[in-house]
Amino acid sequence: MINSIRKFENLHIACWLIKDTCWVMDIRTLGIIMIFPTLFLAFYITYKFRQLLSELYHNLAVCFWIMANTIWMIGEFFFDDTLRPYSIVFFLAGLLVILYYYLFVYRKLKVDSEIE
Repeated sequence: MINSIRKFENLHIACWLIKDTCWVMDIRTLGIIMIFPTLFLAFYITYKFRQLLSELYHNLAVCFWIMANTIWMIGEFFFDDTLRPYSIVFFLAGLLVILYYYLFVYRKLKVDSEIE
């Protein structure tokens, strides 16, 4: 299963890099277009890895990160960078997902594996 998802992960990285390059170079139209495949692939990868808790939580954090990044980019492109506070909410959500995973899920998985 993991090998079949790797090609999507690599494509996702390429889309993400194109989106962010467009952002940095102020290429608005392509930057906005690249939001859609980037987010779609992030959610698709998350869904495909939903059975593996480590992958699920890390990919959820990536989804929040890309959403935050997207809001920030749109704010810079069209709203004089006034959307940044909204992007912070999504960055924090990603951090909370990772924090929850390592404080609760990972520790429980580690304890359960030691018992077996």
